[in-house]
Amino acid sequence: MFLAALERVAVGHLVLLRPDGEEAIYGDPHEAPGARLTLRDWRACEAILRAGDIGFAEAYRAGWIDTPDLVALLRLALENESVLSGAIDGAWLGRRWYQLRQLFRRNTRRGSRRNIHAHYDLGNAFYALWLDETWSYSAAYFDGHNERLLAEAQEAKYAHIFDTLGLQPGMHVLEIGCGWGGFAMHAARRGVKVHGVTISAAQLAQAQIRIEQAGMTDRVRLELRDYRDLQGQYDAVVSIEMFEAVGQAYWPVFFDQVCRRLRPGGQAVVQSITIDDARFDAYRYGSDFIREYIFPGGMLPSPERFAQAASRAGFSSRQVLAFGKDYAETLRRWRERFEAQTGAILSLGFDDAFVRMWRLYLCYCEAGFDAGRIDVMQFLLARGD
Repeated sequence: MFLAALERVAVGHLVLLRPDGEEAIYGDPHEAPGARLTLRDWRACEAILRAGDIGFAEAYRAGWIDTPDLVALLRLALENESVLSGAIDGAWLGRRWYQLRQLFRRNTRRGSRRNIHAHYDLGNAFYALWLDETWSYSAAYFDGHNERLLAEAQEAKYAHIFDTLGLQPGMHVLEIGCGWGGFAMHAARRGVKVHGVTISAAQLAQAQIRIEQAGMTDRVRLELRDYRDLQGQYDAVVSIEMFEAVGQAYWPVFFDQVCRRLRPGGQAVVQSITIDDARFDAYRYGSDFIREYIFPGGMLPSPERFAQAASRAGFSSRQVLAFGKDYAETLRRWRERFEAQTGAILSLGFDDAFVRMWRLYLCYCEAGFDAGRIDVMQFLLARGD
């Protein structure tokens, strides 16, 4: 059944090396894109047909399949999505099972801490190996200048948020999901006070060290707190790629909190990865490799659903910046750094299966942003009053 599905490759070509040593080409060997897949164990076929991209990830982690270029293979799969839907989406029963699993990953206060811990608390030593010196774990903003260093593009992202909000020295900003303190430090250097919150203990510890070493404790206050427990009002609110961890059931709570925390006339910038509007319903009622193994409890909004949820809380979206291609470039840079540090990652106690899953994660996202299946957007939100 798996080999029969490959016969339907209509765009580009795939070179398949089977466990018995036989090699076959599917599609037009003279047409791009091209990719190569080594099938080491026939069990990979059952895994992929049962669970689609989740099964592919499990087979790749186990070493049952391999490829010299993961991004090329994923791009080929996306180009042929309409004819390979069974292999990409998996069987109905498998999809239903993973959908039910998501019900146990709801982003309640306790659930959010558990979900965030599974990803962000892997250890600061791990992230330090491949993030740049700004410790930014979100899309950089190259703005057509791919010659920029990654750290420069990350600062450009922060500068765009800062300028979009029209921040001035002396203003007080709330950052929901402050990460390792990148934006807070950028704003503090320009005379803005920042109150940042996170529910990752590991991130908070490293961020506080960075703030203290930079001599910014008088302008930056970071704490371990759920956004739902915030009080007070601020001149502006910033949230950079935290919204994906909110969960659709809690979108109204998130936007209501942002609204309550803003002083009259205040504005917010929320940066979020988004999925195409036409794909949202299928995505919402299923699961995928990312939500199963990388970001448990994650949920991408579509641009339309994001705007609708914000509108119900009294916000109007005044400006939207979409820069998904820049995220693809960011991921390429991260992947290069990650691959150069695999030995160091293993020395931290992680195993080869972990390295393979994270390699797939970085390539999977890069291919998705390059193909336009996902995007990243900065939404400028203003209250209606």
